[in-house]
Amino acid sequence: MAEETSWTDERLEKLRKLWDKGLSISQIGEELGVTRNAVAGKAHRLKLPKRQSPIAKTSAKKAPKIVESTKELPLRLALRQIKWSRSKCVWPHGDPKKVEFGFCSEPVLPGKPYCPEHCDLAYTTSRDGS
Repeated sequence: MAEETSWTDERLEKLRKLWDKGLSISQIGEELGVTRNAVAGKAHRLKLPKRQSPIAKTSAKKAPKIVESTKELPLRLALRQIKWSRSKCVWPHGDPKKVEFGFCSEPVLPGKPYCPEHCDLAYTTSRDGS
């Protein structure tokens, strides 16, 4: 990267133009000879319009394909596809080391993490003293 790090009017104008073109922060940094953090900070201070994260765009476009091919994914990635909700039963089904692992997902009893069937298994009230 170049030694020039001061934000002259000319460099600020170039930053705005590159920003408007939609270049990534890293690409703008390379073009201007500064770090991506310098670009991000200056863009924030200049109140340039925020842009959606490229990560969010990528994952939103690919989400249906990932869900369809879960069995082909490594376990650590397949487990990320599990949908979590406080209103759904979290009783585990299957081996957590396998891609087919999941949760019951039936509606829960109020104040409990499980559905009625799994609450009966999880919470016992009898103490027979044996």
